[in-house]
Amino acid sequence: MTQQMFRSSSDQHSDADSHILSVAERGIDPAPVPADVSTSIPAPVSAYAPATATTQATATTSVLASPQPPASFPAFFQDFSPANTPDDSSSRHARHAARAAHAAHASGSPSSRGGAPRRSASASSTSDSAREWLLWCGIPVLIVLLMRVFLFGFYVIPSGSMLDTIEINDRVITTKLAPDLIKLQRGDIVVFKDPANWLQSESSMGSDDLIKRLIGLPGDTVACAGAGQPVTINGVAIDESAYLKPGVQPSDFAFNVTVTEGHIFVLGDNRANSADSRYHQNDGSNGLVPISDVLGVAIVRNWPLNRIGRLDSHHEVFANVPNPA
Repeated sequence: MTQQMFRSSSDQHSDADSHILSVAERGIDPAPVPADVSTSIPAPVSAYAPATATTQATATTSVLASPQPPASFPAFFQDFSPANTPDDSSSRHARHAARAAHAAHASGSPSSRGGAPRRSASASSTSDSAREWLLWCGIPVLIVLLMRVFLFGFYVIPSGSMLDTIEINDRVITTKLAPDLIKLQRGDIVVFKDPANWLQSESSMGSDDLIKRLIGLPGDTVACAGAGQPVTINGVAIDESAYLKPGVQPSDFAFNVTVTEGHIFVLGDNRANSADSRYHQNDGSNGLVPISDVLGVAIVRNWPLNRIGRLDSHHEVFANVPNPA
C-alpha cells in the first residue's frame, strides 16, 4: 500500500514537472497548475525560493517526493517568461538589419568599401571638367562671336575691281567702328550696301555688298579731264600710282561730280573693270554712296596665307588735298 502511494505521488510530481516544462517552452506563466497537482507540490516560485527555518521540513519532504530541478532551471523560466520575451516585430527588424549589414560587409558592397564616395568624387570631377571646358573653350568662342557681331566683318571678294590691291577670292576683315566711331578718310577701302542696283553690272561679295576705295568726302569736287589725265579733288591732282593696277588709266573718260552731304564718291583700284561712282551718275544720287550704307573699312587681308597682311589706305596720297570751299 505504501509503495503504491509513493509511486502514485511520484507519477503526479512527474506530470507536474512535465506541465511546467511544456508551458515554459510556450512562453506561458508556469504558475497555474491543476488543482490535483498543486496540493502535492509547492508553487514554482516558493519551490525555488531560499529555504527558511519555517520551511526547511517541507523542503526536505519535497525532495523525497520529487527531485530538485537543477540550479539553472529558474533562469530557464526567467528567459522564456512572457515578461522577458522580446517584441516579435522589433526583434525581426533587428535581426534583418544585422544580417543585411553582415552580408554587405562580407560581399564587399560599394557602400561598405567606399563606393559611394568614389561615385561622388567622379561626379565632382565631371562637373569640374565641364567648368574648365566652358572656361577655356566657351568663353573664347563667346568673345569671338561678340567681336564678329559688333567689331569686325568678314568678306570674300569675288570680283577683280580692286586688283591688284585685293585679288579674286581674297578674304578681308573690316572694322565696324567706321563710320560711326571712326571718321572716314580719303583712301579708305570701304564695304557698303548696293546703293542703286550697282550689282547688275558687277559681281558682288555673295550679298548686297560691294568694296571700293573712298576718293571724295562730302563737299569735295572729284573730276577727271579724260584718258591720260589724273583725278583731281578740289582742283588738286593726286598721284594714285601707289594703289592703281599697273597699266590702268585713272579714268578712260571725263567726269565731274560734287559730293553731297551724307555721301561719298568711290572708285575701284582696277579702273578698267570697276562699275563705280563714275558709271552711275544717272542713278538718282549722281553715283554717290550714302554714308549710312557703309558697313565698315577693310583693314586686313586674312586669306590666302601667302597674302595675309594689312590693307593700306594710302592716306598720304591725299595729304595735299584742300578742304572743300
